[in-house]
Amino acid sequence: MTDQPRLAQPSAFAAGVPRNADLPLTPQPSPGRGSVPFDLPGVHVGTAEYGEGPTGCTVIHVPAGARTAVDARGGAVGMSGGYDFNHAVCLAGGSVYGLAAATGVSDELLARRENRTRWDDLQLVSGAVIYDFSCRDSAVYPDAELGRAALRGAREGLFPVGRCGAGRTASAGKVEFGRAEFAGQGAAFGAFGEAKVLVATVVNAVGAVVDRNGTIVRGNYHAGEGARRHPRDDYAATIGEPAPAVMGNTTLTVMVTNVRLTDGELLQVGRQVHSSMHRGIQPFHTLTDGDVLFAMTTDEVDLAGVKPTALGTLASEVAWDAILSAVE
Repeated sequence: MTDQPRLAQPSAFAAGVPRNADLPLTPQPSPGRGSVPFDLPGVHVGTAEYGEGPTGCTVIHVPAGARTAVDARGGAVGMSGGYDFNHAVCLAGGSVYGLAAATGVSDELLARRENRTRWDDLQLVSGAVIYDFSCRDSAVYPDAELGRAALRGAREGLFPVGRCGAGRTASAGKVEFGRAEFAGQGAAFGAFGEAKVLVATVVNAVGAVVDRNGTIVRGNYHAGEGARRHPRDDYAATIGEPAPAVMGNTTLTVMVTNVRLTDGELLQVGRQVHSSMHRGIQPFHTLTDGDVLFAMTTDEVDLAGVKPTALGTLASEVAWDAILSAVE
């Protein structure tokens, strides 16, 4: 229930905390509070975590490959690859160090191709990361072994949600960090005739999460008042005063559809959906966010009657559901 606060304890950022090389790390399952079912044949999802972080990663694997458009916004993007065709996308905590998880996914896919390296056997993997050190006292990050574990555990038809995978220690609503609350990873699926859309998002935003009634449901919690406030009220009160920005944020999103679109249409639908997410996360795409959306299509159905704008509009509602799913 989002009406119960779950304040994120700020990190002490102490020197000498353990990192991966200091611990006998073993990848663990990261099931979250449950899973969202989806019907997109050929799309597999896996999660894994290090409890010692805690931190984790999420892998979306499309063995046949999927055309991809990337929309990256904000002032602090952390991404690798960014290809226009991918066999997997790896989302991870650990900030820049967590990009190592994508290399493990690549290595596992190479092994599955029996180490064949002909150009048309190459497996393309893009990665993106959130900064999740803000509310944990360790330097443990998702590495190649954790990426391999997430891919090995990937299954069709279910997307784990809650405080799991890349969203294991995500937080939101950071006008001041003492008001931040734990968020997580969310997903939602929509079918509109033959057109299908899956949206999954890891919410680790400066902004607070807003429901369709305009109510703040996660983040910017004022303990003294026992209530959440819209960030605009706090920002209005600080105009003209020194107010250091809370660093280390980012929301990562993957949208997968089965509708065949041109490259230009896929990019524009992705941008439309990404822009729409400001309704559920306020503010969004800030100077200290590094928001990334991967728009992917399996090219399964050719629906000449489906206008990209209509698909983007419907997918935008699915995206809002995914945001709310991330903070339940």
